[in-house]
Amino acid sequence: MAAPRSKKFAIPTLEEIDNSERKTSNIQSTFKNFQSAKKTKDSENQFGESTSCITSTKSTHIVPESSSHVPNVQQTVVQKTTPSSSEVKSDNGKKEETVENYPTLAKLGTTNSVIVNPRQRGNPILKHIRNIPWEYGNIIPDYVMGQATCALFLSLRYHQLHPNYIHDRLKSLGRSFDLRVLLVQVDLADPHHLLKGLSKICILADCTLMLAFTAEEAGRYLETYKVYENKPPDAIMEKTDSNFMTKLSDCFTMVKSVNKTDCTTLISSFKSVENIMKADKEDLGLCPGFGPQKAKRLYDVLHEPFLKKKSISRNTGKTQLATVFISTRNK
Repeated sequence: MAAPRSKKFAIPTLEEIDNSERKTSNIQSTFKNFQSAKKTKDSENQFGESTSCITSTKSTHIVPESSSHVPNVQQTVVQKTTPSSSEVKSDNGKKEETVENYPTLAKLGTTNSVIVNPRQRGNPILKHIRNIPWEYGNIIPDYVMGQATCALFLSLRYHQLHPNYIHDRLKSLGRSFDLRVLLVQVDLADPHHLLKGLSKICILADCTLMLAFTAEEAGRYLETYKVYENKPPDAIMEKTDSNFMTKLSDCFTMVKSVNKTDCTTLISSFKSVENIMKADKEDLGLCPGFGPQKAKRLYDVLHEPFLKKKSISRNTGKTQLATVFISTRNK
């Protein structure tokens, strides 16, 4: 048998060796990148965004710049920070304070406390509101004591320095409340001139003017308005009696020097109001307790016409005087 022929191997050159080593390094780096990407995905699912941020940052140092065919692992994970409840980032990048969750006008009818405008923070009145709770709210007036009752606070000393302040506040308030109270604290020695102007403003703006000479008195007014929010007005209304003698006494005692005893005497003597009105002065004077002067006053009131007589005008009186003067002069 013939001997086997020996195979010939080509000796690689230096360039071929460099190319093969470069390919080997690329393959190794690709394998490492895939492994790091897989670890990054697992860590994101397991530990959340904070762990994924650290893993992806490490992988960016492993991936060479020349490997364009490898999945892009150089993406930096930016963890978004949510602002706190008291801060919000504006469009300009500046932090702005948010408005606290105060009760709005829709909730005012259901609350048992006085709603205070935040601009009244630091007012000494708030220290004297002790009998009822109060809280700050997003409202237009200074104080809201009910669903249809509000108040604007004004210091006379401040009004003297800024007279247009109350006009702007009343204009912004409008007629959103049925009862609008202007609570004025009198802290000047001579307040009469300013109070006269405020009275005219309240008449034109349909407001109720309440004067308080101390902060404690002003706080007591606010408490009272809140306490009597849902109570009927019977306590301050005039009580009318349906009794006949009571009505008769109220009518006849309007005459000067006629009292309730005289009314009882008249009704017992004449038996009816019709007979009293038809009686003469002499008949009225014969009643016990009646003299001629009292009888004359009552008679004049009962027989005085309802329509007042027209008095002579000034021009007519002057003409008559001039006529008398001329006639006496000619004589």
